[in-house]
Amino acid sequence: MATLLSVNVGLPKDVPWQGRTVHTGAWKAPVQGSRMVRRLNVDGDGQGDLAGHGGEMRAVLVYQLQSYQYWQKQLGRDDLTFGIFGENFTVDGLPDDEVCIGDRYRIGEAEFEVSQPRVTCYRVGMRLGEPTMASLLVAHHRPGFYLRVIAEGRVQAGDAVTLTRKGPEQLSVADADALLYLPDRDPAKLRKALNIPALSPGWQQSFRELAAPEQPAQEPGQPGEQPGEEPGWPGFRPMRVTRIVPETPTISSLYLAATDGTSLPEARPGQYLSIRLVTDHAAPEVRSYSLSRASTAGTYRISVKREPHGKVSDYIHARLRPGDLVDIASPRGTFVLQERPGPTVLVSAGIGATPVLAMLHQLAATGDPRAVWWIHTAHDRAHHAFADETRTLLARLPGAGEYIYYTGETPRPDEPHITHGRPTAASLRAMGIPAEADAYLCGPSAFMDDLARFLRDLGLRPQQIHTERFTALPAITPGVTATAVIRPHQPPGPTATGPLVTFARSGISTPWSPAHATLLDLAEACDIPTRWSCRTGVCHTCVTHLVAGDITYTTPPLELPEPGTVLVCCSKPTTEVVLDL
Repeated sequence: MATLLSVNVGLPKDVPWQGRTVHTGAWKAPVQGSRMVRRLNVDGDGQGDLAGHGGEMRAVLVYQLQSYQYWQKQLGRDDLTFGIFGENFTVDGLPDDEVCIGDRYRIGEAEFEVSQPRVTCYRVGMRLGEPTMASLLVAHHRPGFYLRVIAEGRVQAGDAVTLTRKGPEQLSVADADALLYLPDRDPAKLRKALNIPALSPGWQQSFRELAAPEQPAQEPGQPGEQPGEEPGWPGFRPMRVTRIVPETPTISSLYLAATDGTSLPEARPGQYLSIRLVTDHAAPEVRSYSLSRASTAGTYRISVKREPHGKVSDYIHARLRPGDLVDIASPRGTFVLQERPGPTVLVSAGIGATPVLAMLHQLAATGDPRAVWWIHTAHDRAHHAFADETRTLLARLPGAGEYIYYTGETPRPDEPHITHGRPTAASLRAMGIPAEADAYLCGPSAFMDDLARFLRDLGLRPQQIHTERFTALPAITPGVTATAVIRPHQPPGPTATGPLVTFARSGISTPWSPAHATLLDLAEACDIPTRWSCRTGVCHTCVTHLVAGDITYTTPPLELPEPGTVLVCCSKPTTEVVLDL
């Protein structure tokens, strides 16, 4: 019979780490006597990052004496005291390869249910001083697991752990963990996982996404490229500018074709191209621009707004001419029109019209019968890009409606589809947008945040609302205390001599230096917004499109990402690289 050896608690505190401050509850220590276990945690315990830890499904973390003994040998450590793995309960028994999701246990006065394996997180490595610990826990099949509290009560060291009910499907903690984080997944086990009511909603969602490629169509509401989809060509290729068409005083469209006249791979509506130009600066500049129409007759079209102080957009408007050659990377991007039919809302502001305009072209080209809402905001008539083009496309769609907003001009009486101001919750409600619609939003961040909130109020679920940001994506840095936002810049210190690394979304190009352990470290040194969690190649939160170049992994990831992408948390460049970051 298993036994509870130690009850460990700790309140969140600020801990210095790599020049930053992390608010974490990973520092836990044994307590004497009994403790009350409640629905959300043990009395005296807390979690610093409630997005990744804690809550009803992750109230209590369990780790085993046998795993302590294993890691003592593996790591050559004799200082592993109970609680150092962040667990609340240290137990003798309950191995990860025998305990199953949904198992229930009585400990002292309380009853618990196994809800999921431990979340992979850099903080366990931070606590132990072993940076790769999150990866090791998964690779060695010793993650530990979370418990949901079924019945509250007091527990203490020495209490017996009694199995009261076996979970359905008999899927062990170790198998569930491997199913999410390791390659060569067993489809039968994946189906089992989806049939376990006790499994936490977050893990259920992850397994549904993994199961989606096995289905005839993509899981409804999930944006992104089809798994396994490869870019049309590696890196950059020269293409010729065939036409430049002014759309407004500040926006021009570039038509691009292959230099040898051959056809181009078809782009998915909503994707973008990365363009590389040598301007007046020493290093080539890379920027990404959405395709503003479907690729036709071997031609791509991008539309570029001339931005104040924009080096590349200024060069395109002032100096680029038809016949010039530019370097172009293959169409990329996960902001794409879903194949499933149903009501579709296309929302944009300013130059944000470009990717949703490509979607509108696709719908019009196929005569799609679905209901379509075209909602666009511009400053005035002169700056309303693609006005005639969109009206022509919408006329081909019997179920389409057009809703235009001018912030700086009053519409004419004969233009009932144009409103002065901006879209509001009330105006969206009056449009009759149904709760089952898919919405695609592109524009300034504040605009998209407001519109997404209005759409959620109408009943759309978050997974039905797809957004595209032209700038760097919002950072994901779990537990790190927020600081003032700093504009991306060159890294401090002397100029390095390694391969050039370009962060396309942030407009930064800088030589690689071995002083940085990984591409993620270099991005952080440049104050580029980054997205990560485990920092050891497990969780894939940091996955980034590799536009051009080659990398090598400093720590081999447990599962390689999709072709054309890279895990920046554990990689470095071997050639000049361009990252969509």
